[in-house]
Amino acid sequence: MSAAIRTPDAAFEGLPDYPWAAHHVEWDGLRLARVDEGDGPAVLFWHGEPTWSYLWRHVIPPVLEAGCRCIAPDLPGFGRSDKPTDLGWYSYDRHAAAASAVLEALDVRDATVVVHDWGGPVGLRLAVEHPDRIARMVILDTGLFTGHQPMTDAWKAFRDFVERTEDLPISMLVNGATERDLSPEELAAYDAPFPEPAAKAGARAFPLMLPTSPDAPGAEAGQRVLEALKADARPKLVLWADGDPIIPFKVGERFAEAIGAPAPEKIPDASHFLQEDQGALIGRRIAAWLGEQGVV
Repeated sequence: MSAAIRTPDAAFEGLPDYPWAAHHVEWDGLRLARVDEGDGPAVLFWHGEPTWSYLWRHVIPPVLEAGCRCIAPDLPGFGRSDKPTDLGWYSYDRHAAAASAVLEALDVRDATVVVHDWGGPVGLRLAVEHPDRIARMVILDTGLFTGHQPMTDAWKAFRDFVERTEDLPISMLVNGATERDLSPEELAAYDAPFPEPAAKAGARAFPLMLPTSPDAPGAEAGQRVLEALKADARPKLVLWADGDPIIPFKVGERFAEAIGAPAPEKIPDASHFLQEDQGALIGRRIAAWLGEQGVV
């Protein structure tokens, strides 16, 4: 087991619009945290890079009000979960194993996964590998990495920046991909999980572990998930920001088609972190869709 940092609880006190206590699962020597509120049908919200469950704070309330149990895990290396300090510890397989451990520990059934950014490869793999537990999917600005996807020069420059920057500017990265400017308190909430540069290994690792060729680690698993979803009849809802510079709407249209999902619904006045721009709107749409599915 790699050495890991546990962010002091005091770092998370008084965060704006985030009143929820942490609940924990122990896995592989790590304490994994999650928001876990409400009763009723389970909805699991999977964050990506470089965010944590704080990202979902405006999405969750309408889903809670609809009568659901809202579960928002923090991936290893993020949020209130423990943070291995070794970059080499992180891999797609390991993140998937950690997420599976949370799913099994909670023993949820007939659940809905809501995924965004790197939460997509993780949460959609859960859906494929645990069809007895996951009944439907809500997909926001994400993709699956097979090694065949073209990478832009901008992404390559970002990857190089991450590789050489030990003290990654987390809140700056989030604020740079929102339509609105986050408040100083919100920016501080995104920096709160990382008391020192060594705690940022997980955030640095995600861009570095993205497979850029079909023989790279994680590519085969991504291809397998993509092919499984093509023929998967479970209900899917795709919501996509109208102004995402990282994964544009046209890419979202192609991705929805590739996984056999309906065309994306456009979220207006939103960038890549659309939960920051239109969180309540997204939460209401998810709640309404779950009503249409007969879940609530």
